Amino acid sequence: MDFRLTPEEEAFRQEVHEFLEKECPESLLNGGSFFSNAGDYIAWRKKLAGKGWIAPAWPKEYGGAAMTPMQQFVYNMETARMRAPSTIYIGGLGVAVLGPTILVYGTDEQKQEFIPGILSGEEMWCQGFSEPESGSDLASLQTKAVRDGDDYVINGQKIWTTVAHMSKYMLMLARTDPDAPKHKGISYFVVPMNAPGVTVRPLINMTGGHEFNEVFFEDVRIPAKNLLGEENRGWYMAVTTLDIERSNIGSAVGQNQAVEDLITFAKEHKDNGQSALSTNPSIRSELTERLIESECSMMLSYRLITMQNRGLIPNYEASATKLYSMELNQRIANTGIKLLGLYGQLSDGSKWAPMKGRLQRQYLRSVANTIEGGTSEIQRNIVATRGLDLPRE
Repeated sequence: MDFRLTPEEEAFRQEVHEFLEKECPESLLNGGSFFSNAGDYIAWRKKLAGKGWIAPAWPKEYGGAAMTPMQQFVYNMETARMRAPSTIYIGGLGVAVLGPTILVYGTDEQKQEFIPGILSGEEMWCQGFSEPESGSDLASLQTKAVRDGDDYVINGQKIWTTVAHMSKYMLMLARTDPDAPKHKGISYFVVPMNAPGVTVRPLINMTGGHEFNEVFFEDVRIPAKNLLGEENRGWYMAVTTLDIERSNIGSAVGQNQAVEDLITFAKEHKDNGQSALSTNPSIRSELTERLIESECSMMLSYRLITMQNRGLIPNYEASATKLYSMELNQRIANTGIKLLGLYGQLSDGSKWAPMKGRLQRQYLRSVANTIEGGTSEIQRNIVATRGLDLPRE
């Protein structure tokens, strides 16, 4: 791959840079949390929607920017370099994952009904996949949808449902044929979160944040027109959704910046007049390893964009990138806590917290990185079977 930008791509990069520099709220830079700055996030999302940048890859007829793969790469990379929120945080799952799935499989009526609200930033969406007994083995899900005239009646439970408490709709999987093999009896539905019988309960994670929820469905009745695609073909559509989710690129920039921030801290912070880099050879070696690993993560991202530029769809390559990147997040957090010591356990708000308490949240939150979006074990299975052609048994 040619790592140089063309003159047109450089001009676009500069346009993105200037827009972010002028318009992005200060509270959202450097990892500002959506859940503590929701108002600024919503306002910023509307500004991006006005530029058509909230959905860079979407066709213009649906309000997107119709960016080429390389333009998307430049956009994501410059956003990361400016330490501004990425598309998935601003547009949510509706823009990043669920909207594209509707564009691929939805009817014209469904696109006209649901897409405008996603792009305007007025409506948030959540994803109804995992269940208490169906996580990595998602095809074993037990939530049922039974056809009753012009409606489907849904009963069951979903768990780890991100922003369900803030969402207007859920794109969910439910079993429509209990007698079919588990991968063949599942269907995709759009469920209004205000439908009678839908109950959302918060799940507070160990950072103290309310991102996740458990959602209960008790005789929830939705119109049959809310079926997405063909009945009993939902599993195969869900695979598309997961491939979209695992194809995100740009996080490597954030990892590189995180390591550079740790190196800067290690140089500038003095203990008895000496920096950690001069007194602790092991932390010097760890930081060196993390910096090299962040560059490797960047190369994996470049591999994905190279494939996309050639019109190819990353599959096991995206899983390999997700696996490496998420495990690297945990290694960076571990190194950071080792460097900061007990002070690294202090959260934002404490006057003694180094780096505004970012490491405390990063360390705790990174535990979930190798679970969400498909566990590391699942990613290894995909790489083994699809990439290395190894047998399943």
